Amino acid sequence: MRRVFAVLGSALFLVLAPGTVAGLVPWWISRWRFETHVIWWLPLRVGGAMLVAAGTLALLDSFARFAIKGLGTPAPVFPTCYLVITGLYRYVRNPMYVAVVAVIVGQGLILGNVRVLEYGALVWLGFHLFVVMYEEPTLRATFGPEYEGFCGGVSRWIPRLSPWPGHDDEA
Repeated sequence: MRRVFAVLGSALFLVLAPGTVAGLVPWWISRWRFETHVIWWLPLRVGGAMLVAAGTLALLDSFARFAIKGLGTPAPVFPTCYLVITGLYRYVRNPMYVAVVAVIVGQGLILGNVRVLEYGALVWLGFHLFVVMYEEPTLRATFGPEYEGFCGGVSRWIPRLSPWPGHDDEA
């Protein structure tokens, strides 16, 4: 039964939090209008599309992992029972936050919109402060040495080139 609540809660939180931060607010800023039409911007648009696609896939994978492996949600009101350190978490400690920022930056590049890019930087700063001031101390208190080992092997923001070998379960 907990898994059902975790899946439903994660789906709801996905729509409310990243849906607002990486969907509604960038739309509100840009109305999805292209700001630049110069040909040299095309490679940046392609890169932006790749960021949006990769960020979306990473976000969906991470949310599913929280529900299925962690038996909880990313929302602090219904946290996971288990520390999630598989999948993309073997490369970077905060793949959800990295994914949301990638989607926002990707949208800014696609649209050529500096305000969306600035918003992406502010979102990252907010995530950083939340992670350092609340999330990491909470995870240390909840998962202790397991989380400390994870922090020692996986960077907060910069992905590793190879998966962290500290956990055998790749799935």
